[in-house]
Amino acid sequence: MKKLILLLTLAACSFRPVFSGDKTDVYVAPISGINGIELRNSLNAKFGGIHEQNSRYNLTVKLSEPETQYKAFERAGDAVWQEVKLTASYVLKQGDKEIAASTESAAESYTFVRYLVASNASYNNAVTNTIYQLSEKISMRVIAEIQKQESK
Repeated sequence: MKKLILLLTLAACSFRPVFSGDKTDVYVAPISGINGIELRNSLNAKFGGIHEQNSRYNLTVKLSEPETQYKAFERAGDAVWQEVKLTASYVLKQGDKEIAASTESAAESYTFVRYLVASNASYNNAVTNTIYQLSEKISMRVIAEIQKQESK
């Protein structure tokens, strides 16, 4: 019963979740590099699929190369834990008008071991998770800016 009352109250005040399943008409320009391709695919999925260049909104993203930093060492001085960080700067335009621009960063730690295959797999998983985090951050901001523009 309480859930029904809450639902009716939210419906009465025209509440609408940010990710309500609607397609968002955002064209994501190609992003350079393999990680850029992954980020673009993830962003397109967030916006309901691939859109044409003449979409209502255009998003341009520049993705940095992954930065790694040592986080933990063994007594012998060998690194055993690292962090990978990616930074993306983006610009959202409606036609020729810039409506939002910002920079987002995401980082993920991973185990760095002596076995090359295991280290590479751990690093690749960390990069994949970081790209996903960036796509979440960017898409949330973009959708919020679009809803702000459309409510004006």
